[in-house]
Amino acid sequence: MEFSVLGAIEVADGSRQIELRASKQRILLSVLLCHADTPVSVDQLLDALWGASPPRTAVDNLRLYVHQLRRALGDSQRIVRRPPGYALTVRQGELDAARFEALADAGQNALIDGEPAEAARLLREGLALWRGTPFAGLDHVDLLREEASRLQERHRAVLESRIEADLAIGRHNELIAELSVLVTRYPLREQLRVQLMLALYRAGRQAEALAVARDTRLLLAKELGIDPGPYLRRLEQAILSADKCLELPAVPAKAAPNEAPPERGGTTGDPVPRQLPAHTPHFVGRSEELNQLTKLLDAATAGDGATAVGTVVISAIGGTAGIGKTTLAVHWAHQVTDRFPDGQLYANLRGFDPGGTPTQPAEVVRGFLDAFQMPPERIPLTLDAQTALYRSLMADRRMLVLLDNARDVEQVRPLLPGSSTCLVLITSRNRMASLAVQEGARPLTLDVLSTADAEALLANHLGHERIAAERETVLELIAHCGRLPLALAIVAARAAAQPAFPLRLLADELSDEQTRLDALDVGDSTANLRAVLSWSSHHLDTHSARLFPLLGLHPGPDIGSAVAASLAGVSLAQARAALAELTRAHLLDRSAPDRFAFHDLLRVYAADEAAVSVTEEERHAVRHRMLDYYVHTANAADRLLDPHRDRIVLDTPQPGALPEHLTGPAAAWAWCTAEYPVLLAVITHAVNLGFDRHAWQLAWLLGTFFERCGHWHEWDAASGVALEAAIRQGDQDGQGRAYLSRARACALLTAYDDALLHLAHALDIYQHLDDPVGQAHTHHALSWVLEHQGHLDDALGHSQRALDLYQRAGHIAGQARALNMVGWDHAQLGDHQRALACCQQALDLHRELGDSLGEAHTWDSLGFAHHHLGNHSQAISCYEQAITRYQGMRNRYYEAGTLARLADTQHAMGNAMAARLNWQHAVSLFDDLQHPDADQVRAKLTALQVE
Repeated sequence: MEFSVLGAIEVADGSRQIELRASKQRILLSVLLCHADTPVSVDQLLDALWGASPPRTAVDNLRLYVHQLRRALGDSQRIVRRPPGYALTVRQGELDAARFEALADAGQNALIDGEPAEAARLLREGLALWRGTPFAGLDHVDLLREEASRLQERHRAVLESRIEADLAIGRHNELIAELSVLVTRYPLREQLRVQLMLALYRAGRQAEALAVARDTRLLLAKELGIDPGPYLRRLEQAILSADKCLELPAVPAKAAPNEAPPERGGTTGDPVPRQLPAHTPHFVGRSEELNQLTKLLDAATAGDGATAVGTVVISAIGGTAGIGKTTLAVHWAHQVTDRFPDGQLYANLRGFDPGGTPTQPAEVVRGFLDAFQMPPERIPLTLDAQTALYRSLMADRRMLVLLDNARDVEQVRPLLPGSSTCLVLITSRNRMASLAVQEGARPLTLDVLSTADAEALLANHLGHERIAAERETVLELIAHCGRLPLALAIVAARAAAQPAFPLRLLADELSDEQTRLDALDVGDSTANLRAVLSWSSHHLDTHSARLFPLLGLHPGPDIGSAVAASLAGVSLAQARAALAELTRAHLLDRSAPDRFAFHDLLRVYAADEAAVSVTEEERHAVRHRMLDYYVHTANAADRLLDPHRDRIVLDTPQPGALPEHLTGPAAAWAWCTAEYPVLLAVITHAVNLGFDRHAWQLAWLLGTFFERCGHWHEWDAASGVALEAAIRQGDQDGQGRAYLSRARACALLTAYDDALLHLAHALDIYQHLDDPVGQAHTHHALSWVLEHQGHLDDALGHSQRALDLYQRAGHIAGQARALNMVGWDHAQLGDHQRALACCQQALDLHRELGDSLGEAHTWDSLGFAHHHLGNHSQAISCYEQAITRYQGMRNRYYEAGTLARLADTQHAMGNAMAARLNWQHAVSLFDDLQHPDADQVRAKLTALQVE
């Protein structure tokens, strides 16, 4: 079988081409091929197939796709279930990418061994396998896009090596035309320009070679603001001086049989580099992370102390700016230096340097060669050849390489030794997923310090006595710093500089979010939190850089993709791509599938950036889109949770706002649950920003969810904010609805007097507006409250009044619910036959309307009436109907009440066991809701034990 991925994916079984028409099959096979013979986790496969929003049936669908792919390949053993997922068996020579890389490695080895003709043949054979862009048409899958990028970069490197080999065997004349085309295609790739200069010089065209150098210098200055690299500069000088070395092959000549080979690790007298920076004297905590690194080293170590046979062991330490990645890496590296007797190499790759220019791999490799005291005349001219020499020198040595502050995988890959006896530590603000996939790197992501470790860090700087004397203030400082090590170190430095000043002054300065980042500045750009954070944001792509400050306009605590898209006014796909980039850069954390969160100080920084880089007009438009998203999505959720609730008139959403298209009650409940902490903040945020209409509408629309999930205190608070907004706006309908919401929340909290006060205000408003439906809603609520206070005659009067008003307005749903309330009130007064008659009318109307909540309330009322008429079997049947509906709607308060009444009936029938179980269940629900009705039910359980 042949698997071809160096172009659009193709599969052939002998002469038979296997068609994979379904895109999911092509994606599945491609991802498995990326990890050939290695298990791919189910989570990775789900992410590749569906991104951040897999369907609920995703795992079952994956099993089906695997089955279909096995059948298409005609070999049930090709794909095997192997924890944590699936693995595809690929035999030697079956995968074109693997053949390409094997030929590339062999060619590189031949080149370093001084066999340029053989190297050119092998490399040319590998390049011939390419048919186009790897995994063409599947670039929307992150993992495949990264793998395609890696392969394309390897292709360019192999192409340069093949040209290097051709130059070494004297093909400079025929290379000039090819290199001229390649330089045009890849104008910023200096290696190709170096090779073109050398080819022109060897062809006797010295002036043209120097012209290439001049054009390169002008291009790099114009496009990047930088000078050419050291290789081009040295070659230019060598051409100007007609250096004899240019007439020799550009790779080291193969050693003669009687010539000593180059020095390799482990021999007496070899240089032993010791390049680690000094470790921080105030290092605290991180015991778990230190143990993880040590366990990684232990697992890769054989009994003799050398790392085990296999690929180089790599650990990639990631995290946001200021989290302490370098401090941890350097501290741990010093702890294990004795396990790397051949030395330690260190390079600051400056991936997020304020100068904006990351260190080039070529510069690092040359520095490493210098550390081995390699004579300049033995250092090859090109990067590939130098890299090969570096890896040869590292072979068999037991060394630790610390690559600090890496920008991306492409910057790191040329610096990885090939020796299985080395360990590489990489720190980066970017997630390097493809490094884990291709090189087997073990990712280690740092979080903020624990409060105890943060306190210890401050104590190390300021002394335990000073910390103990102002401990409460110290805890405030730690909270203001978000337990971020860099912020804590800055605070410690400021406090240490003023030992006589109380820490309270510094805590007060940090308490204001508007000036917090200014307080975290000690005048050094490397210890200025705003500057350090900016180095991450400045390396973002255009879409991510635009989204980042806009996220600072969101109140938090986390955010979903759709609202991020609404903030930016872009498509959902664009927003998800930008959020993924911000996550890779550790400027955001993925708190849940399709949800993202800031570190507190990063949120402050993003808000600061928005204040500076986003105009006031655009900030207003961004916030308007965000609030439109929440109001319109909440409206969709409320319609699904209670289709028969009265609707409010919403304004048309602003262009660019993307409200969710919820597909059913379960999706509505899931959205409300996920967004609940955000929605509370958004209501207050809307009021503070002057979006009063959004504030009261959002609070009203969330009423059904608040009521059913038992968040009654929050409902009361949100309704209070909504009331203030509606009053300020002069919207009487909004005021009436806010009063009704507050009354309902207070009644559920058994604050009945407060509820009656709010309902009196609502009734005044609706009478002033001459709104019969609003009045009816208020009378219905008054009946509920008065019945719970024991004022049964007054309750019946209000329920009758509500029914009359609903009938006058032609409000059928209201009539049905009022009829049930009238029936319930009659039952409370002992007129159970009249109660049955009213409730039966109500049930018929609810059924016609399809009102499940109304049906549930009415079945409960019917059960109560039947119980008191002695119709216990009918009562039980009615209660069970009600409970089923309440459970379907997650309405725990009413479910608990009906369970308690069901138990009453079961107890009356002599079924003590069933009664006990249902009373216990009711008590559990009431306790979860912290409702005092639990005590009444608990008393019945106590009495049952006495019986």
